[in-house]
Amino acid sequence: MRDIRHAWRALLRAPGFLIATMTTLALALGAVTGMFNVVKTVILEPLPFPAANRLVAILGTAPGSDLPEEFGPGLEFYLHYGEQSQLLEDVFVFAAGTSTLRTDDRVERIPMAWPTNEIYTTLGIQPQLGRLPVAEDGDDVVVISDRLWSSWFGRDPSVIGRSYFVSDGMKRIIGVMPPEFTFPSDETLLWVASVFELEDVQPGQFGLGMIGRMKPGVTHAGLADELTKLSRELPERFGGSPNYARVMEQHRAIVEPLLDRVVGTTTRTSLWVLLAGVGIVLVIACVNVANLFMVRAETRRRDMAVRRAIGAGRGALVRLQLAEAFLVALPAGVLAVLLSAVTLPLFVRAAPDGIPRLSSVGLDGTTIAAAFVLVLVAGLACGLVPALRASAPDLVRLREGGRGSTGRSRLGRDVLVVGQTSLALVLLIGAALLLQSFDRLRSVDPGYEIEDIYTFQFAPDQEHLVDGPSFGAMHLDFMQRLRGLPGVTGVGIVNNLPLDEGTGGTRFLSDDMTDESGGALLDVNFAGGDYFEVMGIEMLSGRAFTSDEAVRPNNSVIISRSAAERFWPGRNAVGQRLRWVQPDGPVAFQVVGVVEDVKQNDWREEGSALVYAPLTGPAPDTWAMGSPAYVVKSPRADRLTPEVRALVREVAPEAPAYREYTMEFLAERSMIQLSFTMLTLAVVAGLALLLGVIGLYGVLSYVVAQRTREIGVRMAFGATTGAVRRLVVSQGARVVLIGVVLGTAAALASTRLLDALLFGISAVDPIVFVLMSLMMLAIGMLASYMPARRASAVNPVESLRSD
Repeated sequence: MRDIRHAWRALLRAPGFLIATMTTLALALGAVTGMFNVVKTVILEPLPFPAANRLVAILGTAPGSDLPEEFGPGLEFYLHYGEQSQLLEDVFVFAAGTSTLRTDDRVERIPMAWPTNEIYTTLGIQPQLGRLPVAEDGDDVVVISDRLWSSWFGRDPSVIGRSYFVSDGMKRIIGVMPPEFTFPSDETLLWVASVFELEDVQPGQFGLGMIGRMKPGVTHAGLADELTKLSRELPERFGGSPNYARVMEQHRAIVEPLLDRVVGTTTRTSLWVLLAGVGIVLVIACVNVANLFMVRAETRRRDMAVRRAIGAGRGALVRLQLAEAFLVALPAGVLAVLLSAVTLPLFVRAAPDGIPRLSSVGLDGTTIAAAFVLVLVAGLACGLVPALRASAPDLVRLREGGRGSTGRSRLGRDVLVVGQTSLALVLLIGAALLLQSFDRLRSVDPGYEIEDIYTFQFAPDQEHLVDGPSFGAMHLDFMQRLRGLPGVTGVGIVNNLPLDEGTGGTRFLSDDMTDESGGALLDVNFAGGDYFEVMGIEMLSGRAFTSDEAVRPNNSVIISRSAAERFWPGRNAVGQRLRWVQPDGPVAFQVVGVVEDVKQNDWREEGSALVYAPLTGPAPDTWAMGSPAYVVKSPRADRLTPEVRALVREVAPEAPAYREYTMEFLAERSMIQLSFTMLTLAVVAGLALLLGVIGLYGVLSYVVAQRTREIGVRMAFGATTGAVRRLVVSQGARVVLIGVVLGTAAALASTRLLDALLFGISAVDPIVFVLMSLMMLAIGMLASYMPARRASAVNPVESLRSD
């Protein structure tokens, strides 16, 4: 306690030092505390289900086939695994997407899921109100999320038992799930009961999500081996084409923890990178504060020598110095926690959609405890080396009166500055790589335009809209109304809008293919009106759909360039036949046009091999689109919302417009996770650079102050101003150059962690490394020049007289 009192009085006599060190540590500790809370909540905490470590996501891979690298299983996997697996306790499958929910006064396309009823036993979850679906309910019931119950129904308990239009018909609400249940994503608002039987199986229709609960003691590898063996039995039990049998021979089950699947690789990488970044800033801040303590110790060496001369032991001197360090670190920790409490909600609001469990982020006891562990570590890191150096003062200092050179102590401070420089360079290179990646992503040609395009949806519920032709006629009429709005130059319609909704895949055959071959897997979309013209999708050959093809049964399709090259390489695809593989036999279509590939889901992906069908298919009752997306070309795209809503009220007062965007907004949203990570890391790198520069400037300034007599002697014997400046700058340059070399080596080893976030650029891009290294050298030289300029202004007579 005596040491603490002495240390506190000593700090109060140096308020500038106290404020500078406390603020530096508080900012860095606050950043680390906040980011640790985010990582802990999103990545480290188990899912809110009993024995969550036994929950696994089950996927498949079939090397050598035309299927994606990883794909979801089909219904036959669910039925067979559920019956035959000895290592699974329970299993369910689900599909997820957006579909229409219509209540008495509101209609919207919302995120929902279609799981089998085993979801609730597998995850171990119960409703907070009502009951769960049972097999006897069929697919006529739904359970809703707590968020939907609150926002749409005002938490009215009487909602249980009511029926509403959901997805494709009237369904009854039987339960409300607890707030923590948001599977498969935080956005999911409703779960439609799904019941499947053997006759529902169509072998080869992959793409479902599958989640299982392993029995206690089962390993992921063991379960994967068992499921791989079981998949070999599927063709014998369920039949299927020869191609399906070949795929099952190639099939390998993939089993991974459900938490890993929920979080996702990109999110996990982004958050770990940001935590590492703020951790580096904390290290740099500790180095800065340690440097300041070393400088402070240098100025007190005579005082320490006096204490040692009158009998103070080395332990007592170390304890006194560490007391000062902890008295700086503890208030900094309190400020850091307060700073995190303020900034975490801002971080959550600024973060992109799609980061799971982010809504649960907030300070808790674990985070606060971790913050104060960091405080103790930071206090020790900042104070230990200066304390050890100051506790062994040279008693000769008593005779010298505190005068002397700084050669002995300069090495320690130079080492710290080298560390600061190298760490700051690692962050700079990482931020520059993300910036380059973002710039290249923005310059990608997605196959369509994004400027001056407004998009929206509405879902009319009218008695005459009972089949494809009636829906087609309604949409054609409404597109004509939209064309009459001022400034509108084109209107189109599409079922799955790029960057907003994905497309489903199915198999097609050309006349050159046999049924046994299995055909090729292509994505399918539906379009009409001026869709290709409005979106700027290039028509490579053939024509677009006509108005008649929107309202009359027909067999016309338009395909993308990749699809044409897959079926008819080097030949004209227009006029060729394409057969859609269906359980009842292939349905034949004729290719009337070929368009350029588009990037449907993400600008990072390759262009999709896509088949576009018209609004109305080959029979009157096929693919009636209940809620397609309209695309409207106009220089007033960002101001069309009120006029469009007015038109929608005229034709469908029961169905207000929703999902109203511009394509520019969707493009920005698709890149927001990369841009958010880039900007956050850039801010962190900038802070690290600033701290590094301050550290170098402070060290050199102190060196100049300590070497005033030496510099005065040099100038008295004829040293020029330029020579003195070169002396100081060269000292700083040597330190920075060593830091740049070490930082470059560290960056070469660490930037590969960014691979999952980068696009169009290598993690060891030489141009980025060279430019950032040169920038670091230039900034270091500038930081060295200011003390050098002050050194060259020393008056030799005054410095010698003062000595």
